[in-house]
Amino acid sequence: MTTKIALITGGSRGLGKNMALRLAEQGTDVIITYNTQREEALEVVKSIEAFGRKAVALQLDVNNIDDLDGFIVRITSILNENWSTSNFDFLINNAGIGATIPFLEATEADFDKMMNIHFKSVYFLTQKTLPLINNEGRIINVSSGTTRFCVPGYSIYASMKGAIETFTRYLAKEVGARGITVNVLAPGPIETDFNSAAIRNNPQMKGFLSNSTALGRVGEANDIGGIIAFLCSKDGYWINGQRIEASGGISL
Repeated sequence: MTTKIALITGGSRGLGKNMALRLAEQGTDVIITYNTQREEALEVVKSIEAFGRKAVALQLDVNNIDDLDGFIVRITSILNENWSTSNFDFLINNAGIGATIPFLEATEADFDKMMNIHFKSVYFLTQKTLPLINNEGRIINVSSGTTRFCVPGYSIYASMKGAIETFTRYLAKEVGARGITVNVLAPGPIETDFNSAAIRNNPQMKGFLSNSTALGRVGEANDIGGIIAFLCSKDGYWINGQRIEASGGISL
């Protein structure tokens, strides 16, 4: 059986870390990217290797679009050095940041940074890695429940995630001939360090979100990683061009 290889952006912590571990547990080798948290990323690599899988951490600042070409050179080299191949199987566009920015206070710099990180980098990293993705591979873009329900201060963030959801459907149509599926996963509120651990550090917010959710709690990173692993499994193949919300049933 041929070993599958996944590339996960933003894999040093939170959701990306859990995705990487769940894929490794499933038998997938993993390349993760990190921006500044090198030590945390190397710890994730060690955890993946504990499952008997190969893993590599590469630095990538998705706010710097000019770095994408250099990243393609680096990942091509890593694939050849570690796997004796030029290709991989699963691309999970997960890297992102959170920021609560009221509409009237939003600046063009805020807009551009959010656009680069959450939309432009996803669009062009996918374009540039597509020749490296094996036929019948998977592309999964991470969106947000805030494209369906509104959270004050998230107008920029949610708008970029909305663009990702539209992009996902178009991409699924364009790469379908190669047997590649493309889906978007939209987590609801998750208790991680995202957006300065806004949920974890605010019991009132956590309580409100828990009470708004059918299952009575906010999400945890482990609620998300298994969904990614499923979509990358043979059993997840017939799901294509879909927005999958994983929110425990919030704002129903």
